[in-house]
Amino acid sequence: MTKVTNSSKRDFWKSSLQFILQWETKKAIAQKISFLTAIALMFSSLLPLPALADYGDVLPLPQPPFKGKIGTTYKESQPDFPKPIKAPAKAPNVLLVLLDDVGFGQTSAFGGLIETPNLDRLAARGLRYNQFHTTALCSPTRAALLTGRNHHSVSTGVITELASGFPGYTAILPRSAATIAEVLRSNGYNTAAFGKWHNTPDYETSAVGPFDRWPTSLGFDYFYGFLGGDTNQWSPNLVENTQHIQKPLDDPNYHLTPDLADHAIKWIRTQQSIAPDKPFFTYLATGATHAPHHAPKEWIEKYKGKFDQGWDKLRADIFERQLKLGIIPADTKLTPRPAEIPAWDSLSSTEQKVYAHQFEVFAGFLSHTDAEVGRVIEAIDQLGELDNTLVFFIAGDNGASAEGGLTGSVNEFKVFNGVEESPQEVLAALGDLGSPKTFNHFHAAWAWAVDSPFQWTKQIASHFGGTRNGLVVAWGDRIKDKGAIRSQFHHVIDIAPTILEAAGITEPEVVNGAKQQPIEGTSLVYSFDDSAVASKHKTQYFEMFGNRAIYDQGWVAAARHGRLPWERFSKTTFEQDNWELYNVAQDFSESQDLAKDNPQKLAELQNLFLKEAKKYKVLPLDDRTIQRFDINTRPSITNGRNSFSYYTSVVGIPEGSAPNTKNRSFSITADLDVAKAGAEGVLVTQGGRFAGWSFFLQDGKPTYAYNFLNSDRTIIQSAEPVAIGKSKVRFDFAYDGGGLGAGGTGKLFINDKQVAEGRIEKTVGFRIGLDETFDVGQDTGSAVVDSYQVPFKFTGNLEQVKLDLL
Repeated sequence: MTKVTNSSKRDFWKSSLQFILQWETKKAIAQKISFLTAIALMFSSLLPLPALADYGDVLPLPQPPFKGKIGTTYKESQPDFPKPIKAPAKAPNVLLVLLDDVGFGQTSAFGGLIETPNLDRLAARGLRYNQFHTTALCSPTRAALLTGRNHHSVSTGVITELASGFPGYTAILPRSAATIAEVLRSNGYNTAAFGKWHNTPDYETSAVGPFDRWPTSLGFDYFYGFLGGDTNQWSPNLVENTQHIQKPLDDPNYHLTPDLADHAIKWIRTQQSIAPDKPFFTYLATGATHAPHHAPKEWIEKYKGKFDQGWDKLRADIFERQLKLGIIPADTKLTPRPAEIPAWDSLSSTEQKVYAHQFEVFAGFLSHTDAEVGRVIEAIDQLGELDNTLVFFIAGDNGASAEGGLTGSVNEFKVFNGVEESPQEVLAALGDLGSPKTFNHFHAAWAWAVDSPFQWTKQIASHFGGTRNGLVVAWGDRIKDKGAIRSQFHHVIDIAPTILEAAGITEPEVVNGAKQQPIEGTSLVYSFDDSAVASKHKTQYFEMFGNRAIYDQGWVAAARHGRLPWERFSKTTFEQDNWELYNVAQDFSESQDLAKDNPQKLAELQNLFLKEAKKYKVLPLDDRTIQRFDINTRPSITNGRNSFSYYTSVVGIPEGSAPNTKNRSFSITADLDVAKAGAEGVLVTQGGRFAGWSFFLQDGKPTYAYNFLNSDRTIIQSAEPVAIGKSKVRFDFAYDGGGLGAGGTGKLFINDKQVAEGRIEKTVGFRIGLDETFDVGQDTGSAVVDSYQVPFKFTGNLEQVKLDLL
């Protein structure tokens, strides 16, 4: 018998009523009533009119009516407490793990040479999906994952830092697309998120919010992690719920990933101790393995010398392992190296030494991450809940990242600002890779190698190297075919509907008063028990920075746009793009372009892409990258303001909500009251070790330090200290003009008397950072200069700091 849902009941009665109301008005009311009564009697046993409280498609569930009795006094009355909301019977716990910037062939579970034993063990008790796809970039994948809708449908066409004012690109998650966390919480789950969020507009991430798009307003009872796109693993920009906090300052070995695992374990244990009958939803999204590639030294040393063969041989070895493991079909072809990437044998021995070590560092980072995720899984097992937990382990939110360019990088913020690093700079920092002294990334060729057997990398949504990621699903005895591989075509939007089906929860039509956009994903549950069943996800578009593709029932049309992931600007127009055609039902790796052989099929798919692009708010296509980092192109509480005053210690102000001192003149004035000689500490600062500036007292002397991308530091310091008592110190910067990132002259004053002057030759033109913040009265994160240690709180009385943009 067909299952009757609340939605089908309501649809029946709605259609019946609409039919009746459409009758000609000349019909007698009595006839209408008779007809409705007859219909009700006929179908009442099958489709009884649901009570309002039964509507699982309206969240939060309406409070049920009082069913007790009210008398004159309590003696004649009968109480009736509203029953607490309970999850459906046998609804499983859910653990959703998402790693960052991991390629399809990077983990040992999917044929890689980097050891991920915990992912391997999970795969042995579950299923590996080898045709699972993401969006090719961070924020978009996360928005699609949490909502079950395509990323443009929920206004996240690109990362939040590049948002624009077009409907598919605002980075403002609409209320009409509730997260899976909100749906689960409203259905009796406890929910928590740990790690990288990256789905709040950066201009809304300060201490004053608004908090509408922070995790705790989007369905999570608890959040511990960071809001931006990446963070320093040794000195992260941490947030707990809606409070910016500092890492433990008494732990010299602090690293973010173990901290996230510790908090996740503590929360799960607490939840199970207090409410063991209530299922939990835990979202663990590590900052690893996004750059910076920070890892404990002992994990890096495990891979010493293991990649000296280079990226060409590594890719071939991964391919052979993938064939042996059955991760890819036996007839798969390994796609060739792009002309833009050099052959390993063309490099000098010094270059090979540098680049091999870059990948050793990354390998240690990934293995370390796997170990920490393994601790969370083990903690759930120790509670006896692992068999009752639906686990999704997604190895990457996009393909491996080629954003390190053709030398790798020791400071990723140079990439964001279009500043090239020389091989000499990279070589000089070789021994510091992975440590707090670098914000490092590997050579782009490693990303291509570990995306085996596919073409290209992260950002390039036109090809599977950018969008194909390994997925492991485990669910106790509910997965019968343990250790097997599933090859149905799926996408990250399919995870949310899978959770709903597994939990027995109806997709809501209204959440918190907002009518919901339909979930656009397809549940994976149908594939759990049948490896041969045809994929139910028939069509899927892909688009990122103008790179675009369309999948439809075994065929793919793809157009790679001109800009490479490490380049600043696109070199071509959309009209110049070359479209390719692949029959991926027979050609797993997209190795044979059939565009010339089948122009009719290509034209059909090109038209389908345009149709899907219009439907899901992909248009207009936009290939700009570095230009969109300009915070002035987006809303901000600082827009239109040229004067800012701070009356107390304020920390954690993100760049999008801070005064924008880039590419202009400005003046900073601090009113101080010093009780004794030698006062010191930060007055105001922005950024940290890898880019930024700081205005502070050292030994009582006003000092201004400018850090140009960790390459050049300029220190301007007064020769005389401030006097005991009240004083006014000021720093004026006169910008040269003539373009972005120019230099200027800085002058220091004590009580309007000039006490120092200095020349700053170059400034940061586009972005100071993604994780470092604007702080008053102390410095959080990392220090701009090594002459002080964070937080370096000001020891006097800081009465006011005023910053004027000139």
